[in-house]
This record gives sequence, C-alpha cells and structure tokens, in this order.
Amino acid sequence: MHDKIIIVTGASEGIGWATARRLAQDGAAMVLAARGEEPLHQAVARIRDAGGRAEARVMDITDSEAVRAVIADVARRYGRLDGLVNNAATVSFSPIGQLSDSDWRATFAGGVDATFVATQAALAVMLPQGSGSIVNVASTNGRRAMAGMAAYSASKAAVIHFSRVAAMEAAPCGVRVNAVAPGMVMTPGNVAFFADKPEIKRNVESLIPAGRAAQPAEIAGAIRFLLSDDATFVNGVCLDVDGGKAAQMHMQY
Repeated sequence: MHDKIIIVTGASEGIGWATARRLAQDGAAMVLAARGEEPLHQAVARIRDAGGRAEARVMDITDSEAVRAVIADVARRYGRLDGLVNNAATVSFSPIGQLSDSDWRATFAGGVDATFVATQAALAVMLPQGSGSIVNVASTNGRRAMAGMAAYSASKAAVIHFSRVAAMEAAPCGVRVNAVAPGMVMTPGNVAFFADKPEIKRNVESLIPAGRAAQPAEIAGAIRFLLSDDATFVNGVCLDVDGGKAAQMHMQY
C-alpha cells in the first residue's frame, strides 16, 4: 500500500476510520471524507500523530457534485487515484408498512446513489490510467432478508450487484471493483445500542459461528486485502466478513 492514493468515505468513525487508519499504517496517502467536520479532523490528526499521511475532505455523500469535485481534485493534486472505499451509508429501520417515502429515498441516496456517483467519478480517473481498485462496503443484509430492514437490505443488495457490473466494465482496463459484506460489527453506533441490552447482544452473537460480533479493524483488514496487490486477480466478488454466518444453515441440529 506504500504511497498509494486512497479515498475513504465515512472515514471519521467505525469501519471507515478503522480502514483509513490501517491503510495509513501500511504507508498509503489517505484522503478521509465525511460529513462531520470536527470528528473528521480529529481522525486525520490521529493518523498524522501516528506518523501517517492523511488529509480531510468535508463532504456530504448525497451531494453528487461535491463528491465528484472531491474525487477530481484529489486526482489532479496527486496525479492519480489508486483506491476508493465507498463506506458511508444511510441506515433506516422500519417495517414496510411504516416506511416513509422519504426514508426509503434517503436510504438509497446515501447508499446506492452515493456509491454510483463516487464509483463513476473514480472510474473516470482509473480507467484512463489503467489501474485502480474500488471497494464498496455492503452488508450481509444485502444477501439475506431481515424483517424491518427493507430499505437498508434492498440498498445493500443493489450495492453488491452494482459492484459486479462495475467490475465487468472496468476489468478490461486493469481496474478492479469488489465489495465486502460485513455481518454484525461493533461500530460506535452498535456499541451504544447494545450498551443497555446485554442479553439481546448475547442472543445475537450466539447465532454467529464465531460466537461474537466483528470489530471494525477486522472489516478493515478485508478491505485492505481487496485494495492491495495481493488481490490483483480478485474482481467482482462480494467478500462476506461475518464470522461464518453466511455459510451456516438456518437450522442447526
């Protein structure tokens, strides 16, 4: 990863932050993008304090023109773009009967639309240069149905299939597009959610063959692999990072 120019969206916390930190530790020049200015600058400062290279770009992923402008500017400044991690997303939890039009559209805007716009902008740089790798963060919810998560699950399923199509179009030019599908991850949001629900957390983790939820750094490791030269012939895949849950039969005897 040494000297690679990589953009990570949603990079101020959770999977995005863990990924940016891991890549910076491996020598990449990181561009961290997120909507919240203060936590974003704090994340950049932590990387720099540890001896890494990073810069901040305050960006709302639902602002298509802003996303395109950031990616184009990074490519102009550095002369290339080696990697993009589309991590930022919008989450909604609601049964279909109670799901509003606005929540449905917002979930797709923050997930599918944002992934499309950023990928399109990155490919405009990567295809002419003949190299580059894009990793889109999906979810195991995009593979399997869960009641109450229609918008989120549908958006992540779209991200998975979009990644495959993008991979087919980009492969002849030496560019790779892959996805990761995390299962349950102890992001700051999940840590807060389960803080006063230990029994629910234990029940959920008991359904995972590994017996626990993932840490953000474990998802970052998978993303790092897909971005790296160790994965030069890996293209169009969606890598489950879920402690074995996807491989498990629903009923265990």
